[in-house]
Amino acid sequence: MLEKIDLSVGVEKEAYKAAMEEMEAKLGVLQRDCKEAKIPVMILFEGMGAAGKGIQINRLIQAMDPRGFSVYTSNRPTEEEQYRPFLWSYWTKTPAKGRIAIFDRSWYRRVQVDRFDGLTQETELLSAFQDILSFERQLTDDGTVIIKLFLHISKEEQKKRYKKLTASKETAWRVSDSDWQRNKAYDRYAQINEEMLERTDTEYAPWTIIEATDKNYAAMKIMATVTSRLEYELAKRREEKSEVKAVPKTIPSDRYKNGVLSGIDLSKKLTQSRYKRELNELQKRLEILHSELYRLRIPVVIGFEGWDAGGKGGAIRRLTSHLDPRGYQVNPTASPNDIEKVHHYLWRFWNNVPKAGHIAIFDRTWYGRVMVERIEGFCTEAEWKRAYQEINEMEAHMANSGAVVMKFWLHIDKDEQERRFKERMENPAKQWKITDEDWRNREKWDLYEEAVNEMLIRTSTTYAPWIVVEGNDKYYARVKVVRTVVDALEKKIKEVKKAKKEKKD
Repeated sequence: MLEKIDLSVGVEKEAYKAAMEEMEAKLGVLQRDCKEAKIPVMILFEGMGAAGKGIQINRLIQAMDPRGFSVYTSNRPTEEEQYRPFLWSYWTKTPAKGRIAIFDRSWYRRVQVDRFDGLTQETELLSAFQDILSFERQLTDDGTVIIKLFLHISKEEQKKRYKKLTASKETAWRVSDSDWQRNKAYDRYAQINEEMLERTDTEYAPWTIIEATDKNYAAMKIMATVTSRLEYELAKRREEKSEVKAVPKTIPSDRYKNGVLSGIDLSKKLTQSRYKRELNELQKRLEILHSELYRLRIPVVIGFEGWDAGGKGGAIRRLTSHLDPRGYQVNPTASPNDIEKVHHYLWRFWNNVPKAGHIAIFDRTWYGRVMVERIEGFCTEAEWKRAYQEINEMEAHMANSGAVVMKFWLHIDKDEQERRFKERMENPAKQWKITDEDWRNREKWDLYEEAVNEMLIRTSTTYAPWIVVEGNDKYYARVKVVRTVVDALEKKIKEVKKAKKEKKD
């Protein structure tokens, strides 16, 4: 691909000025139209070193309202970023609806510069490409426009620009030893970029190669690419909005009505004495494991879902009582606020992904998409149906980064829920726990049960399993939760220690 690009193309100065003046005026209008249509836009600048990404970004934004965009520069990962999945820092920077995010280098560093430098191993490439493709597809499925630009120059042009930069004290700092190494091994680095372009050029997020030898020509092509893409996306949305479509009725299915939950034995119990003894022993083991997690830099993600009054809060309290509070965070999930609503539904959860060595506990999770949002109509059928794959991919990315991921469904029967509801209403200290919404949700028990059965079947994976907890007896449920976590952490710690020993040997 790259070797066939004609890098000698250029443009006359007068033609450039005329074209840019027209397109700049158009881009300003398009930015306002995208804001009005609530379309989030991401523009990526990638390419060979010294290809002029900074200059071209500056030329592009001159025509835009600075209040409507943000520019991010991606260099070596910070210490904070190194302790999290590599896509974390980009998920947290995804633009709100109607805003534009511009990236001077991006998540492609993982399969580009880091691969060349040996920081990304060849064995990690497949999962890295899969994570990138799923990231971009999830965003575009949700309405984000992704424009990817690759600025290309020849080895000789690159060398000439490096020499010019290093000749001045003011600009010499911009050329590193690594830059010269990549110029020396230009063909190998170009091949790495070639593979990156081929494997990630998709219909929903295509690459545009920018011939960047002539800076005016490059600026003109970038402007034309961005304006034409935004025009296309706006026209497509107007067309979709104007079409009158018959809303297909969801065909009721019995497939998940008698699923996982129907086979759960809710008669399981523990005596109080056995509960106290086993819980005390497990909590002491967990206290030691928490220190090991920090020392070995193992991140942990634990999600809690379940019926209203299922005992999530009590289980979380027993789980955290012996943990160092500096090493974990409990994230309660409520209805999304105004800021969260204008982002991808997974954005708020990515903001709370733990760094290596820490534990993140979610009291209700991203699974709201396929339960309450599905049943209450807060998202479309197409949105909740594709969420199963999106969630699996998110959890796979966490697991690929070394995290322990597990999810608990605290299960009780309908009679037990009613008993707990009434108990809360009669106890002044617990009345705050019960709301009219809880009673309304109870009326939709069968719908929720079907949704939960489908969720458990479609999103329980080897890397992020669901654990259904028999919750009618709180003693049994709390011990099972803590024991499951202890067992999973001990297994992971053993695996990490073994891998470190083998690497050392």
